[in-house]
Amino acid sequence: MTDSKRRKGLVAVSALLGGVLVLSACTDDGDKGGKANTGTSESSQQDVDKAAAADASEAQIAIKPKNGATNASINNAAQVTVTKGKLTKVVMTTQDGTPVEGTLAADGSSWKPAGQLERSTTYKIDATAADSKGREAHENSSFTTVSPDNSFIGNFTPEDGSTVGVGMPVSINFNKAITDKKAVQDGITVTSSSGQEVVGHWFNGQRLDFRPEDYWQGGSTVTLKLALDGVEGADGVFGVQQKTVTFKVGRNQVSTVDAKTKQMTITRDGKTIKTIPISAGSPDNPTYNGQMVISEKHKETRMNGATVGFTDDDGKGEYDIKDVPHAMRLSTSGTFIHGNYWGKGIFGTANTSHGCVGLADVKGANDPNAPGAWFYDNSMVGDVVIVKNSPDKTITPDNGLNGWNMSWAEWTAGSQA
Repeated sequence: MTDSKRRKGLVAVSALLGGVLVLSACTDDGDKGGKANTGTSESSQQDVDKAAAADASEAQIAIKPKNGATNASINNAAQVTVTKGKLTKVVMTTQDGTPVEGTLAADGSSWKPAGQLERSTTYKIDATAADSKGREAHENSSFTTVSPDNSFIGNFTPEDGSTVGVGMPVSINFNKAITDKKAVQDGITVTSSSGQEVVGHWFNGQRLDFRPEDYWQGGSTVTLKLALDGVEGADGVFGVQQKTVTFKVGRNQVSTVDAKTKQMTITRDGKTIKTIPISAGSPDNPTYNGQMVISEKHKETRMNGATVGFTDDDGKGEYDIKDVPHAMRLSTSGTFIHGNYWGKGIFGTANTSHGCVGLADVKGANDPNAPGAWFYDNSMVGDVVIVKNSPDKTITPDNGLNGWNMSWAEWTAGSQA
């Protein structure tokens, strides 16, 4: 081979090697040959990309909340949905790997957690779906739920499924002060099967009660719906509750205590069924007047004067009875109607208590024929006890569940609906 032929061969080999180098590189070197060869590479890669795209799954997965979200709802935030396909696998875990049980829709179109999430917790979701050709699609997300510091809840009474007396209001106590009362009240509805109008009243920034103008109709069903999830009750503080509660209203029983005659008359559905002698508060410690609602029942309980401000010179309670029978609370401040086994000859004749209403009873609360036991057995939480003709003032509406001592005009004026 001559030198000239050898040089031509070397040039050809170099050109071939240059083509190989260009084909395996991601960029060209800027010369003409490189540009020409790169053009061929780009065209090939585009064909590959088009082929891959043509074979991609049509399934489109969507995860809520969006990746990186904070203050997410513990009720409704987590949800996985898919279009043009079916979900085949969804894995949800806490940040430390604890699995979260979930429910997949029968048609494979959606998935959601089986229960309420924890507050102030980071969750991860990995989802897989397949289209009609079996081609898989994947999506993942991570979010953090609302923290206790940035959320509020409402503790409510009465309990779901309970049966209560006609005077029982729906009372909600929030664990944080509410500044946007309208937003919160708009997220709460209370309705009755009787058709009675029900209105809410704010006693303060943390207590909201609901009642009709008159007592609930006996035999009706009341429904409380809390749709507070995501509601901003105060700056940066969100509701987390989404719940429906129902309770039944029992027979209409109202008992009237006349502190002057020292008798209590019990009426049920408009008919007097019993009269019981009582002993109300002494002249120095009279019983509040007004309409009071039984909020608690205890077959036996301890009553210590020191807990309600009745103390002697040594700071000890003026009384401390550890087995008061058949006690039913009428006020937050300590007014009860209860059995009394230590008082002799006072019922129907003398008012001697520190403000409670006493009925004759026995120690041990084991005599069903005692007046205290009879009244206890025939009363329920939510029954109304009216006290009249006492020298004391009328009880304040927020001292217990006693909003009935407020006129309807006053009550509705406290609504933010």
